[in-house]
Amino acid sequence: MTQIDQGLLQPVTVGHDDAVSDAMVLDALVTAEAALARAWNTVGVAPDAAAAAVSQALGWRRAGARARDHGIDVAALAEASTAGGNPVIPLVAQLRERVPADARVWVHRGATSQDIVDTALMFVARGALTRIALSLEEVACALGELARERRDEVAAARTLTQQAVPTTVGLRAATWLRGVRRAMARLQDAELPAQLGGAAGTLASFVAIGGEDAAAALPAAFARELRLAVPAAPWHTTRWPVTELGDALVQAIDAVGVIATDVATLSRTEIGELAEGEGGGSSAMPQKHNPVRSVLIRSAALRAPQLGATLHLASALAVDERPDGAWHAEWPTLRELLRLALGASAHAEQLVRGLRVDSDAVARNAQGVGMLAERLSIVLGAAIGRDRVAALVAGAGDRAALAEALRALPEAADLDIDALLDPAGYTGLAHRLVADAAPTGEADEAAATPAPKGDA
Repeated sequence: MTQIDQGLLQPVTVGHDDAVSDAMVLDALVTAEAALARAWNTVGVAPDAAAAAVSQALGWRRAGARARDHGIDVAALAEASTAGGNPVIPLVAQLRERVPADARVWVHRGATSQDIVDTALMFVARGALTRIALSLEEVACALGELARERRDEVAAARTLTQQAVPTTVGLRAATWLRGVRRAMARLQDAELPAQLGGAAGTLASFVAIGGEDAAAALPAAFARELRLAVPAAPWHTTRWPVTELGDALVQAIDAVGVIATDVATLSRTEIGELAEGEGGGSSAMPQKHNPVRSVLIRSAALRAPQLGATLHLASALAVDERPDGAWHAEWPTLRELLRLALGASAHAEQLVRGLRVDSDAVARNAQGVGMLAERLSIVLGAAIGRDRVAALVAGAGDRAALAEALRALPEAADLDIDALLDPAGYTGLAHRLVADAAPTGEADEAAATPAPKGDA
């Protein structure tokens, strides 16, 4: 079978998606089956020898350990999965052949296919989230450094694509930082429970095998073997673990997408305030220094929301006691979101670490008189009227001309015109907002604006 997707049309994920590969999913499925036998032993039903035999035959591994090659033909397994609609049915048949006859009964004992697939996907997600979190932590550290370093560097703020009022390079970085931190908090809060409900979510098979007490204890024992969250109940058709995880992944991709979009915009030739450390070239134009990492991250950010929406649609259509197709639609969708988040966060780490600020371009773009209009309107509007202030600003070709026009006004006789036209004097609480997001020490922490109660 020809492998259809090796990343040729999705460069944002190349080199960063091994954590969600078919091989990793297969290993997670096998690991879940081994964990179930071990859980049966933990609750006192499966004999020690049987649990040990299953673990050894299936290549048991703890969460966080390197995935194992089980010698199973993934392509053949995928082809066989079409008969039953999922890979667990043909997989279990292969796994039972590997286990000694006297222990074979404890492979997949009482479980349904959805128990194993859902648990395996949570197991895979757990490993992927660890890597995503590490990348985002590096992004946050780099943004904190940038915010502190550039806290007082005045720049032109832009709203609806137009220059608005002064801001600082540091505040822009601090704003990015807040978005990344919020996304990190959402990912950290994502609950990844094991799944164990039996054919229709009643755990009847487990009760029949081990009695009510053992059946009640089994899901927790199963979850602990895999270091997953203990489920409060089977969630075969209550898909919040998937949708909440998907939402957190979308938010993480959104957060780095904002950074990438700003970098792409501010690295335009006409603006030139930012540049990636390693710009990409062009097949036709040797002068190009394309913001390639920003472009790749944006490609992920443009796709992620639709994938998140698909998870919610699948959740809403998870009917009866087991879904008919909606569940199946989740598998590639969730994996693709994990894949995009892995790639986007890794590229964001490199982007922010290598980001270059052209202070000359920043200063040049902050020379426009339009950015001063709001301040002048506040100071002089009551005396000469807002319309006249607007006319003065519109008629001034540069800051020197505007200063001359203001000095000719009797109403401005008592004003310090130079200070009034200094954009550094109209950055508001930018320094405090930066200090709040990226404090440098006790002085900044004292000056920082307190966060609202309950803010993550």
